[in-house]
Amino acid sequence: MHRSLSVAILTGSFALTGAAFAESGGSHAEPATTHAAPQSPSSGEICKGFGPQTPRDISSPAGTNGRIFSLAPPASDLNLCNIHTHTNAEHKGPGFFINAGDGEHGGYQCNNTGTLTPDELVDPADGKGAFQGVKPGDTIEVHWVYSSCDITPGKGLGSCLSDTCANPDLRVETQVFLVANDPQALNFADFTYGGNVVDGLHQSKALPSGTGTPVVFAGSTTGPSYTQSQCSPLQVTWSVRPQCAKLDISSLNKWAEDGNVFEEEHSHGVRQLVTATELLSQID
Repeated sequence: MHRSLSVAILTGSFALTGAAFAESGGSHAEPATTHAAPQSPSSGEICKGFGPQTPRDISSPAGTNGRIFSLAPPASDLNLCNIHTHTNAEHKGPGFFINAGDGEHGGYQCNNTGTLTPDELVDPADGKGAFQGVKPGDTIEVHWVYSSCDITPGKGLGSCLSDTCANPDLRVETQVFLVANDPQALNFADFTYGGNVVDGLHQSKALPSGTGTPVVFAGSTTGPSYTQSQCSPLQVTWSVRPQCAKLDISSLNKWAEDGNVFEEEHSHGVRQLVTATELLSQID
């Protein structure tokens, strides 16, 4: 892949800086511009001149966006730079296609949400858990963000680049979880960072497995600040697992309670599904 994430858009050219790329207010902030940014399209108008967008229905491979970029290397060849969550799935897939509505708190829920028992729906922290914005019965989408830059994991997406590496290859490994009060469910601690370094690269302790072969495609950053009218200019390789897994809510609370280098203590909102084929890449 060409290392530059600077993207010529209409009459402007976007360039990343560490501060501009940082996540702000629970969404992925708009990058700074080397020239004046084009005006945002009016409500309901599809943005023009942008590369492929995310999130999408991973069950549908169709896409006609003409901007092509090489996919990022595997996560094992990159540095983990950030881990964060979104309440409800931003993507739609075989295991999570229950529509949760529109707006920042919409998205999709795991298909097996209705199968949780009354005990699994009890909040052990009675709404006072250290990790906010999630309760038993909720769906979350977790993003493990990887960068080609020589960086140290940290807060926000600004941690994915540096003064000497402003245009990294980016890869997001993705798993959708159904959150439950169940100590026998998956433990989030197994998928966190905790200073894990493998062959000189920062890595999560593990990535989820057993939830299907990830669907890999070219896309963008996400978050509620973006829509089909307000597109993200960034180029990101996505790897989205197609099935849900059950996650113990107490492990999420402990992740926040013990502190983490990402300073994550709440789950973020979602970007609504991108459905316009001209804004989607073709999935091979």
